[in-house]
Amino acid sequence: FVFSSLAIRAVGATASSIIEEVRRQFREDPGIMAGTSRPDYGRAVDITARAALRRMVAPGLLAVGLPITVGLIFRFARDAEVTVAGVTYPDSSGWLAVAGMLMIGTIGGIILATFFNNVGGAWDNAKKYIEAGMLQVPAEKSGAMETLGKGTDAHKAAVVGDTVGDPFKDTAGPSLHVVVKLLATITLVLAPLFVG
Repeated sequence: FVFSSLAIRAVGATASSIIEEVRRQFREDPGIMAGTSRPDYGRAVDITARAALRRMVAPGLLAVGLPITVGLIFRFARDAEVTVAGVTYPDSSGWLAVAGMLMIGTIGGIILATFFNNVGGAWDNAKKYIEAGMLQVPAEKSGAMETLGKGTDAHKAAVVGDTVGDPFKDTAGPSLHVVVKLLATITLVLAPLFVG
């Protein structure tokens, strides 16, 4: 959840940076709106790349550092032995903690990624459905079917939903699949560090 929150916030902050740059270019060069001069596309792309990389450092460090931190903390701050399902493991709480984190992280990550992908797609398609003029509701007074399209309150709400849904389906969902794989790889490669 923390990783997803950081990734979604990174998208929002980067989008805000781009909006500021576009407004600055329109303000400083009125010819862009008139079509007589070209905007500085390179500057916008540069801002996007720099902001995206800078704001994804924290989620990346979280994904890499958490299994290492959990494994080492439980390895050195442990009891002499751990009993699981009646089987006693001497000096092994580090790898057991990381194994539990891997299991729960995989299950939770896949479920959350599926949720983000489906919800984001549903909100995106709801907006497209309304824009295509397919949404019909009974009119309040006559009871006849009324088509809701662009410019209606339903469309405005769908645009807001799509604004939230796009980072869900394009950023948080797909990146969680990568985090699950990364968690497994780091855990397995560094497993010898977590064994007493």
